[in-house]
Amino acid sequence: MSTDFSNKIVTRFAPSPTGFLHIGGARTALFNWLLARHYGGKFVLRIEDTDRERSTQEAVDAIFNGLKWLGITWDEEPVFQFSRVNHHVELAKQLVEQGKAYYCYCTPEELEAMRKEALEKGLSPKYNGMWRDRDPKDAPAGVKPVIRLKTPQTGETVLEDIVQGTVKVANDQLDDMILVRSDGTPTFMLSVCVDDHDMGVTHVIRGDDHLTNTFRHIQIFRAFGWEIPKYGHIPLIHGPDGAKLSKRHGALGVEAYRDMGYLPEAVCNCLLRLGWSHGDDEIISREQAIEWFTTESLGKSASRLDFSKLANLNGHYMREADNNRLLDLLLPMLGEISDEVKSRLVRGMNGLKQRSKTMLELKDLSSIYIDNFKPADLDENTKEILKSVYEKLFVTDVWTEQALETELRDLAKQMDLGFGKIAQPLRSVLTGRKITPSIFDMLVSFGKKESLDRISSALVG
Repeated sequence: MSTDFSNKIVTRFAPSPTGFLHIGGARTALFNWLLARHYGGKFVLRIEDTDRERSTQEAVDAIFNGLKWLGITWDEEPVFQFSRVNHHVELAKQLVEQGKAYYCYCTPEELEAMRKEALEKGLSPKYNGMWRDRDPKDAPAGVKPVIRLKTPQTGETVLEDIVQGTVKVANDQLDDMILVRSDGTPTFMLSVCVDDHDMGVTHVIRGDDHLTNTFRHIQIFRAFGWEIPKYGHIPLIHGPDGAKLSKRHGALGVEAYRDMGYLPEAVCNCLLRLGWSHGDDEIISREQAIEWFTTESLGKSASRLDFSKLANLNGHYMREADNNRLLDLLLPMLGEISDEVKSRLVRGMNGLKQRSKTMLELKDLSSIYIDNFKPADLDENTKEILKSVYEKLFVTDVWTEQALETELRDLAKQMDLGFGKIAQPLRSVLTGRKITPSIFDMLVSFGKKESLDRISSALVG
């Protein structure tokens, strides 16, 4: 469904700081960020911390760090919703003064009776408007009121959704929602609308689990006489089995994907393709994503998080990554190592990253340049082959992959051997492993002296 972006747009991400940055929340942030960047607009961040019991500084830090790791930057200082609650309540009182909201003095017992009566009639339980038109002078003593919005009782509320198209709800299905609780605190519904208005938010992309809330938001915006943002509701992410993504599907927090060894560009690429597409393109750079992202390509169908696809994407970005950057990411995982080993890792990084799909695999494979090991005992035939290899390499002056490949393949021909008969024992004495980067890559990474020392140690062992 097309939408108008003729005016500068403002998008937002508004998480609650009650836990880690969920991968679904990260996708929401990414889509809103890309929409703002594509149209030269603004992306803002709001921390919805009004649930004081569950909100934590640790969760706030996790949100900030997760977004920064993904490269999702905001354009203004983050807004903390709790700091604005007095403003929210004052605006609700203004609606009361304007006759658009009212004080409700229902007791818990009265509300429970309403609920039971509705259920007995086969109706959805909802508030029946008992105090909608009553005089507050009739209020019972000792009951602290809530503030409710006077919602339309006839007709329907229509949402022109950017993704879902036209969605309607009959107004008689929506009761007079609470704006301010009896303890004087604003509800989520009120706070979100006030903050979206005050922050100038023009477009909101979010999960379709918020779709029902949006009809409430529209009614609040209309009561205040404010311009309503354009909404787009996207299906939630599902796991590989087609069920809603949950803990049993694996890691849910952004930091967990980082700890599993994924690069942020791979995670973003994967999230981008969960509900958005650009033809048959699978590998999409950040620059391309900004250039191509439009709401017309957002899908209505749920997408499945495929960990094998994520691993393949990550392997691609690993191969494309700068070697020094990979070393910087690798070093905290390795502990204390010498400058010589660091240099060896940089020299060998091309071969290492070609065979690694995650940073964890890179860490595991990089041990060939770090760990000391005792080669297995060699039979006499293998020793004879390695003696010839040692002699050939000892007199080799040009220590490059191409030169070494030429020398060793010539040696295999001279000895009337298949190259594997040379490569496999050489691989074993250099690293103690059967699966490694190429022999020539490793010889260059170790350097001439270390390579010859390892072969010599195996021969005399």
